[in-house]
Amino acid sequence: MKFAVIVFPGSNCDRDMYHAVKEILQEEADLVWYQEANLENYDAILLPGGFSYGDYLRSGAVASTSAVMKQIKKHAAEGKPVLGVCNGFQVLTEAELLPGAMMRNKHLSFMCHQESLVVENDNSIFTTGYKKGEVVRFPIAHGEGNYFCDEEILEELKANNQIAFTYQNNPNGSVADIAGIINKAGNVLGMMPHPERAVEALLGSDDGVKLFQSMIQNWRDTYARNA
Repeated sequence: MKFAVIVFPGSNCDRDMYHAVKEILQEEADLVWYQEANLENYDAILLPGGFSYGDYLRSGAVASTSAVMKQIKKHAAEGKPVLGVCNGFQVLTEAELLPGAMMRNKHLSFMCHQESLVVENDNSIFTTGYKKGEVVRFPIAHGEGNYFCDEEILEELKANNQIAFTYQNNPNGSVADIAGIINKAGNVLGMMPHPERAVEALLGSDDGVKLFQSMIQNWRDTYARNA
């Protein structure tokens, strides 16, 4: 399985994402500059955290209009996996690949610490390595991670089992404690906590490994079935 880690001006978690896939999971991965127009040779797209374009206008807003997003939308429409973490999640909502929007944290302060999450959906290509209700520990690092959607969208997320992770203690004020959601098709996941920073015990948690292993195993199962 070959991963593309998209790098925007201001990305700063791209090396962490690359390390998780290349060094920990032992899978193929490339750092792909945002001006690259062809992602055809990649099986999965990873949008890392950071401050794309300095978070000018709104976090992720400028990146969501860049040329590479046309390729990412095409990739997503074909059913291939797209994972956006932190700023990557913000980019996915700005690009309307995921519903909702991000607001500043409820106490208007940047947060950087470990958080406990609850696995709400263990039936997506990103989460089959977990059990529903399992509590995992991932770090957060954001100032605008307060996920918001209106009541109609929230009911759709619940009805379609699109809420992947919730916070146990909801540090940023997100609607319904939401920490991560998937799209209706199930192949696009956005989440504020960082699974790529939770892949080794020395980092304080290796709970993120199962997320990447889920992607790899499900892709291989699909590839083998269709080969």
